Amino acid sequence: MRYFAELSYKGTNYNGWQRQPNAPTIQQTIETAFSLILRTPTQVMGCGRTDSGVHASQFFIHFEVEEIPRGFEKNFQRLFLNRVNKYLPTDITIHRLIEVAESAHVRFDAYYRAYEYHIIFEKNPFLAETAFRFSQGKKLDFDKMQAAAKLLLNYNEFFTFCKTKSDAKTMICIIKRSEWVWKKEGKHLVFHIAANRFLRGMVRLVVGMCLNVGMGKVSLDEVKEALDAQKRLKKSYSVPPNGLFLAQIKYPFSDADY
Repeated sequence: MRYFAELSYKGTNYNGWQRQPNAPTIQQTIETAFSLILRTPTQVMGCGRTDSGVHASQFFIHFEVEEIPRGFEKNFQRLFLNRVNKYLPTDITIHRLIEVAESAHVRFDAYYRAYEYHIIFEKNPFLAETAFRFSQGKKLDFDKMQAAAKLLLNYNEFFTFCKTKSDAKTMICIIKRSEWVWKKEGKHLVFHIAANRFLRGMVRLVVGMCLNVGMGKVSLDEVKEALDAQKRLKKSYSVPPNGLFLAQIKYPFSDADY
């Protein structure tokens, strides 16, 4: 049987999603817990690969269950969730299991991904690990930042905002949302972006571009010129990972199930 699992995690203490030989990762932590509960080595596939320090308020994985463990037969999903969440650290939570067809793929079947990037302008001990504190907030031109965000909606290729040494075969991304929203006026700003897919490092580079535009370090014309020519900006800025959240994933299955 193949299952999707919906989860969320705080990425502060991990070196990203993908398993690595000498660093703690989300994938490794989950696979260790699943293998213990299912009493057999269990690998999981993630819907994406978040970088070190990046968080996910919604994330999906899929995994195989060859045989229901003894004692779990009557209500496997409920018993498994209870047991695995007791074993996992407090910064990772599995919310639900969904039985799916054997052909369902958590990464390739996703058609919509949404990210948020959180920026604060004052010292806040409760948000220090989940938002980027930007000390020059008073110098930002919000209208220019919003215009820079909206500019992206006119394009579908984004070499300009792809991390160097990427192995992506195409730079095409269909962006469905790109805007800045105040969560708390003057104190907490959130960038929302959604697309069918994203390039490596893309969101952090886009946020950095918007900040540079807001600071007057890069003009909208320079951004447009770079996108038109599909070249990198002379002044690229990748913001820190701690403000970034993978916020939503959608699949072409029944809304009642996902």
